[in-house]
Amino acid sequence: MSVKKKGLGSGTGLGKRLEALGLTESHLDDVRKPALEIEVTDIIPNPRQARKIFHKEALQALADSINQYGIVQPVVVQKKENGKYELIAGERRWRAAQLCHLKTVPAIIKEYTVDVATEISLIENLQREDLDVIEEAAAYQMLIQEFELTQEQVSAKVGKSRSHVANMVRLLQLPQRIQEMLSDGRLTMGQARPLLMLKNETQQLNLAERIVRDGLSARQVEILAKAIIEREGKEEKKPAEKDVYLESLQDKLKMHLGTGVSIHLNHKKNAGKIEISFTSEKEFERLLAMLTDEDQKREYAISDFSV
Repeated sequence: MSVKKKGLGSGTGLGKRLEALGLTESHLDDVRKPALEIEVTDIIPNPRQARKIFHKEALQALADSINQYGIVQPVVVQKKENGKYELIAGERRWRAAQLCHLKTVPAIIKEYTVDVATEISLIENLQREDLDVIEEAAAYQMLIQEFELTQEQVSAKVGKSRSHVANMVRLLQLPQRIQEMLSDGRLTMGQARPLLMLKNETQQLNLAERIVRDGLSARQVEILAKAIIEREGKEEKKPAEKDVYLESLQDKLKMHLGTGVSIHLNHKKNAGKIEISFTSEKEFERLLAMLTDEDQKREYAISDFSV
């Protein structure tokens, strides 16, 4: 049974997406027209290409197919001012053609604004569904940032749910090392999502490494992440440990003055205050005499002092 290759101009899926871009089905008609042969060296990759990693094994398999059957589906390019052609769709075919040492590749030449060309390239790649998790997330993010689209608008353009787009984009908040684990398949999206619950990068990295080491399921990761958060909450509620030396000083002053004494320190400012308690005018007079070396018999009244 033969397998029909899906690409930029096959099926109706992309036609609907092009309509969402404000284009028409004429794009599909253009792709069905005879392609021109363009020199491989005259083609340059799209700098806004969603795919960043091209696996050697997959490219070599495609190159072997091209050697046997040729390039079945033309690449899509647009002409640049310097005489070069920038790829809109088909970078894997172009790279595989280089592995085959082909001089030319069949190409459809189109003229688009930079924004439309980029959007078509992104959607074409997303439709293929063979991007890695981070490449897919980056493509959604580019559509949101570069074209000022909402997540709802992106989901409509690429045929995915809004929640899927939102969850994918959130993965870009994870540390670079974890994104690399997602790209090379050591982590799945389900395993990585609970890591977003954690507060800091160290916690995320430690748990990510444990996932890979112990082969944890997404559910197990979620349970562990919640346990870490719960433990942190309990630690934050613990009362501050008492300073034993400070308590000793307070006790000495209490013994010396015969009344309650509290010492309050501000370690950041290297400052503080000492509070001495009294419960009557007589005790106030006694303390004042002790602290000022005045005759204890001298009469002082609290009313003598302004408040």
